[in-house]
Amino acid sequence: MSRPMRLRSLSDGDGSSLLLSGELKKKRPKFQYSGWVFHLGTNKIGHEYCHPRFLFVRGKYVEMYKRDPHDHPAIKPIRRGVVGQTLMVEELGCRKVNSSDLHVLRFYNRLDESKKGEIACATAGDAQKWLEAFEQAKQQAEYELSRGGRARDKLNLEAEIDLDAHRHRVRKYAHGFIKLIKIGQENARTDGYMGVDGDADAIEAHTWKCVCTMNGIRIFEDVVESKAGRGILVKSVGIIDAKSDTVFEVLMSLEPSRRYEWDMLTSDLELVESIDGNYDVVYGTYDPKYFTWWSSRRDFVFSRQWFHGQDGTYTILQFPAVHKKCPARPGYQRTKINPSTWEIKGLDTSDATAESPRCLVTHMLEIQSDSWGSWKKSRSSKFEKSIPYALLCQVAGLKEYIGANPILKNNSVTADFYSNSSSDSVSSSECDDVAEEFYDAIATETSDGEDSDDDIEVDKKDFVTLENVSSDIASLSLKKSPANDASKVLDSAIPPVSIDSSKFNGSLRKGKDDDDTNCWTNPGGAGFMIRGDTYLKDYVKVKGGDPLLKLIAVDWLKADQSIDKVALRPSCVVQSEAGRKLPFILVLNLQIPAKPNYNLVFYYASDRPVNKDSLLSKFIDGTDAFRDSRFKLIPSIVKGYWMVKRAVGTKSCLLGKAVTCRYLRQDNFLEIDVDIGSSSVARSVIGLVLGYVTSLVVDLAILIEANEETELPEHLLGTVRLSCLELDSAVEA
Repeated sequence: MSRPMRLRSLSDGDGSSLLLSGELKKKRPKFQYSGWVFHLGTNKIGHEYCHPRFLFVRGKYVEMYKRDPHDHPAIKPIRRGVVGQTLMVEELGCRKVNSSDLHVLRFYNRLDESKKGEIACATAGDAQKWLEAFEQAKQQAEYELSRGGRARDKLNLEAEIDLDAHRHRVRKYAHGFIKLIKIGQENARTDGYMGVDGDADAIEAHTWKCVCTMNGIRIFEDVVESKAGRGILVKSVGIIDAKSDTVFEVLMSLEPSRRYEWDMLTSDLELVESIDGNYDVVYGTYDPKYFTWWSSRRDFVFSRQWFHGQDGTYTILQFPAVHKKCPARPGYQRTKINPSTWEIKGLDTSDATAESPRCLVTHMLEIQSDSWGSWKKSRSSKFEKSIPYALLCQVAGLKEYIGANPILKNNSVTADFYSNSSSDSVSSSECDDVAEEFYDAIATETSDGEDSDDDIEVDKKDFVTLENVSSDIASLSLKKSPANDASKVLDSAIPPVSIDSSKFNGSLRKGKDDDDTNCWTNPGGAGFMIRGDTYLKDYVKVKGGDPLLKLIAVDWLKADQSIDKVALRPSCVVQSEAGRKLPFILVLNLQIPAKPNYNLVFYYASDRPVNKDSLLSKFIDGTDAFRDSRFKLIPSIVKGYWMVKRAVGTKSCLLGKAVTCRYLRQDNFLEIDVDIGSSSVARSVIGLVLGYVTSLVVDLAILIEANEETELPEHLLGTVRLSCLELDSAVEA
């Protein structure tokens, strides 16, 4: 279901339009976010339903209607409530619902996952915007709670939004932080668009060389991989005048009539099995008329895994596969499709008034054919009749197809924005006014109305659009790493204690050198990019300096159930005599879902107490909501299969927004338990990583995100390099 989309904004006293831009970060604008979604669920007699519903978010509250309240002012909501701290929203990916492909969002209470519900959107872009909208509402609630007093008492008594009418309502318990982040802020802070990963937070080893330009796209070769004799890695890159979610939808569609218009090679595709919302298996055939030298027709089976990153980038992994529902077919010769990846990244233009959105599309594939070398030297026609050539040309096909369809070029995400009017700030009385409009913010129980929609007439005019409000992006430039001024974070007035690493022994041993395996080492911070002093002005990142904390031990554990509160175990290094004498220890416990479950536990120690005025101190002793909004992890696959590198990526991730994090603050330590299995996307990625883990060298860096001028520059808290881990070497916990 799609409708015309519109952007709404109120006006200031002088009549100028007021939008949620970076200038409003210090203000507290009342905002509204609304649009049509599908409400998924099961009624009282066990029948599944999929109803169109109009969601309306204002401040910290959300309401669900059967009709658009803008057009029907007297209509009452069928559900209403607060978007609280315990409410978690997870993107489940694409699912077949009533013969339509919908993108599903799952709501659950992190304290009680039996309390849950689902909504669905027509496109992945819509789903992403709703994720951001609920995060915005969550942060608004936290801000108002931080004011304390009557507002806090009142909000604690209000019920969290309940999307499942057959379960008990959930109370909201939350503690606040001040910062209100506008929707779309992260997408507006990209570092430019280049043929390489110019905005990566970890430095990659690929060296791409443009070998030719054809059909409006550039073809690159990874000269590092080629010289190393590890096969040939090539990619085609093009800029398409459309939103990234539009390109993603076109690329993922298996509809023959659509693919015939841009895909000359793999246009006949059939869905074999949908594993989950982010993973499926597809059968296809090659059209033989383009490859006359074949003696028989060819078919293939491949799997697709896709992810939507926090920066808005879509990544699609395509592997050759075998499936029991696709045996050999008479008259066809089964062949393996080239392993490949697609990356679709939205671009911010310097002209904020530009009508046409753009995105950078990269198709990367692995080539084993010997024809590549001869084609480069002589430009022979042999390669131009090959499968890799046809695959590389798919970017050009997409570009021309979308360019010839104005509806696709101008397609936007469904939603509404409203910003407040005249004043530059919102007083406490105004915040109370918002609450008064939702004086009974408690979910209303419905009897039969949830299962019947015969009285609903939905007009196409009811759909609305959200256009991206982007800021000017400065040119990407590299600066030298800043001096690591630890005195801003650690108390320089107190002499440092000596940290003797030999007194701390984890179950995973420390490596002797970079060639050692099944071990950990410390790579330092030079391979990571972090926010510099001037980031809020020019969005420039710099190379990280030495970490503030010292990695003293690593545990590699396995158990039938994931292990929480590792630091409280008597055998833990935190509880050792030497550990109790340290000023502070940060424990990062990565809970890896598998059979059995694995735990990677990192222990980072400081040699001095943490400065009470520092961002790290605010993180250590802050609320869980604040921690979720600031704790970042930067991954980098230093050595390993290129497809795993593309799946993991090099962008930083706010862990608390991607997966469930639990925090334990006691004595001289803070433990962060990261439940990777709480996200279907994270489970999919970690499953791929575990399949290659014995040949991977992985670097990780952790830090606290700086969002204020006084918090810059960022400081790396710690780094680690994991070299070719053996699953069998994990110790029984």
